[in-house]
Amino acid sequence: MDKFLIRGGRSLRGKIEISGAKNSALPCLAAALLTPETVTLHNVPYVKDLITQRRLLEDLGATVLTPELRTHKITAKNIETFEAPYELVKTMRASVLALGPLLARFGQAKVSLPGGCAIGTRPIDLHLRAFEQLGAAVSLESGDVVARAPKGRLIGAEIAFEKVTVTGTENVMMAAALAKGKTIIRKAAQEPEIEDLAELLNKMGARIKGAGTSIIRIDGVEALGGAEHTIIPDRIETGTFIVAAAITGGELEIKSCDPGHIKAVIDKLREVGVEIEELNQNTLLVKCGAGGLRAKDVTTEPHPLFPTDMQAQYMALMTQAEGLSTVTETIFENRFMHASELIRLGANIQISGNKAVVQGKTRLTGAPILASDLRASASLVLAALCAQGETLIDRVYHIDRGYETIVKKLSSVGADIERITDNIAASAD
Repeated sequence: MDKFLIRGGRSLRGKIEISGAKNSALPCLAAALLTPETVTLHNVPYVKDLITQRRLLEDLGATVLTPELRTHKITAKNIETFEAPYELVKTMRASVLALGPLLARFGQAKVSLPGGCAIGTRPIDLHLRAFEQLGAAVSLESGDVVARAPKGRLIGAEIAFEKVTVTGTENVMMAAALAKGKTIIRKAAQEPEIEDLAELLNKMGARIKGAGTSIIRIDGVEALGGAEHTIIPDRIETGTFIVAAAITGGELEIKSCDPGHIKAVIDKLREVGVEIEELNQNTLLVKCGAGGLRAKDVTTEPHPLFPTDMQAQYMALMTQAEGLSTVTETIFENRFMHASELIRLGANIQISGNKAVVQGKTRLTGAPILASDLRASASLVLAALCAQGETLIDRVYHIDRGYETIVKKLSSVGADIERITDNIAASAD
């Protein structure tokens, strides 16, 4: 199992290019199932989750060509099955995004429950209730969600989500694009990835208005066609590298990003003492201010407020800020698993329910630690970069799911980081 070996204490300096957004590319690939014509996507990041999504499309019968590393040409003309099997879904929850397109175009779909867990209060139940409102018959059979459109086509409806769900909004938006009549989604997620998917769908011939707001209106069409689209930059990768510059006391020029997509993150980081200058519409210059870092509280909220996917990275940063800060997580349960590993490095963190109290500034020292999920992995890398001595991070396959060539990118700006595979060190991804 791969590990990262990081020798900390170096200031990062140089330029970093931001990759395409994983969380946009995943639904955009799924959207190609809505048409027999070719959908061409550019700026697709080369990360594990996208490799899994590509395999899922191919298993369904689609043809996926990559004439260039980050360009995918998907043709779903000859779909042979309507099932997303457990072996793929268990590794990537976003596989559930195949459900809406398959149901809308073919009137049937079968997708294993993510992680094999019962529906209960899991977010997927919001998707399923919405599909039922669109006229689908939904049942649970041996760990699989089976959905059918009794009349062969979904019917437009007014859907009000109980709580904001990004993948739920995306799934229903794709399904409603081919439904008969009008669909209104209320309490829709407002993330930039939602807007990006809607832009692609509209290029394919859909009629979607309001994406990026809490109310999305969709007039269903008879059929969708091919399109060409470029995936937006990854806002979470952007935020992660901003923190990398600040936590190491370095200076990074972050290119090919979209500062407008992470305004709440930029505002909060400026508040704690990070200097962030917008050189142009897609380039940031980042460094830690002369006065150092100041502790400030943060609460995760749905977009456009502070994102849960930056919570772990922010907590790592607060270990190096003067004073006491409280990090409140309102989106996901059990998303403080990185805290115990940060404590192993020397952080002073107290957890109580959905709140973490961080006492800074503390001296971090390298130690063996364990990654638990994608964003937790990123926070541990950040902490290791500023820790004294060597840190060995195990289970880094988590970070491979969402960060493209992170070892190569960090090495290029001065980090002492290497990937260790089967006890053999490699200098780049």
